[in-house]
Amino acid sequence: MTDYFAGDPRSNRERMLAGDLYIADDPESEKEAQRAMAMQAKFAAAYPDDPLGSQSILAEFLGSVGDEVHIKAPIYVDYGTYISVGARTFVNYNLTALDVAPITIGEDCQIGPNVQLLTPTHPVEPQPRRDRLEAAKPITIGDNVWLGGGAIVLAGVTIGENSVIGAGAVVTRDVPANCVAVGNPARVIREI
Repeated sequence: MTDYFAGDPRSNRERMLAGDLYIADDPESEKEAQRAMAMQAKFAAAYPDDPLGSQSILAEFLGSVGDEVHIKAPIYVDYGTYISVGARTFVNYNLTALDVAPITIGEDCQIGPNVQLLTPTHPVEPQPRRDRLEAAKPITIGDNVWLGGGAIVLAGVTIGENSVIGAGAVVTRDVPANCVAVGNPARVIREI
């Protein structure tokens, strides 16, 4: 394996949090990921019997959760601690939010079922991929955004406020405020 980090004294976790290339085997990250898995399971088990009461579990493992947020179980995260959800946001079943970098979801958002928010990226070159290198870029979703079911938002994307992302769209680049974007890759089809 090539020593990609010669002269870089940082841990893989420190490189990950800085948005630089890293290998995802840091013991601290693994411990945090295991904690997140346990919290996801706790939330999924509590939700069927107490959908409203179970929302307090989210505050235990997500970075921040605004007032009147409602997320349906199950939810899948890497760590949870790098996710913030604004007030009055609703998230339908099966959100996958890989928060290797921060994921910010604004206020008053509506997120459909099976949406994926994916901050990790991988090199295009074959050798670094063989060596399990990855990086991450944050995702930012503005206030009052609607994400249709099955939408995928990729690393580094910002979606402006009041925008609508169509069901099944793959968002590979920023979407301005007050727009409707659809397709794969998603493209703006009109302003609101």
